[in-house]
Amino acid sequence: MPYRLIATDLDGTLLSPEETVSARTRAAVATATAAGAVHIIVTGRSAAWARPVFDQIGYTGLAVCSQGAQVYDAGAHRLLTSMTLDRRLGALALEKLATEVGRLSVAAGQDGLDGAVLAQQDYSLHNPELPVQRVGGTAELLTAPISKLYIQHAELTDDQLAEVAQRVIGSLVTVTVAGPRIVELLPLGLSKATGLSLAARRLGLRAADTIAFGDMPNDLPMFRWAGRGVAMANAHPELLAVADEVTASNADDGVALVLERLYAR
Repeated sequence: MPYRLIATDLDGTLLSPEETVSARTRAAVATATAAGAVHIIVTGRSAAWARPVFDQIGYTGLAVCSQGAQVYDAGAHRLLTSMTLDRRLGALALEKLATEVGRLSVAAGQDGLDGAVLAQQDYSLHNPELPVQRVGGTAELLTAPISKLYIQHAELTDDQLAEVAQRVIGSLVTVTVAGPRIVELLPLGLSKATGLSLAARRLGLRAADTIAFGDMPNDLPMFRWAGRGVAMANAHPELLAVADEVTASNADDGVALVLERLYAR
């Protein structure tokens, strides 16, 4: 078997632009798992935001959620591990960054299976269908344990904001770009790779056993960790630059194309 562990990002990778999994991709994943491989979803979404998608596509395996902060058993609806961002450190990071760039629009993902996403009134949700609770100031975002913060700026692009954040507060938090208008602040050292390595260890598998699929800079650590990294054609330039292979876009069954080649007999 070429790879015993198949790690796929969710949005922009496994999911089509319509947020479904095509029949072809379902069949390709089924062929790979029938051959003995394990499929694991590795997503920036929290377990709470990912669960409706998992229910829709019938996913019941282990999942790495919230950029690695959560290892989640989708079938049992149970968190196996959960990591939180120190709220005082998060508040300090926001203060230092705002001093550098001016006003930020901020949201926070709460910890736990049913953790809500709280967002200031001017924070623009990348997917308006996702549930969010609107709040006022920063203090209201930090009343309960959180897994991460989301930040936006009225003038800076995602890449520009992430670059400044890395320079100013990169010693306090991990900074990553997870999608359009999604710049995130995570516990220092946390990434999809740390969560995936924990999940793989539970399965008795290693980095060398793993092929990973993704589309955004938050997938970079996972690509560095895995034996092979495959970027979607719609991927961010930073990911395209380091990928071992580039497949078709998520609209054109890019994951399926690779799995069919590797596992079809």
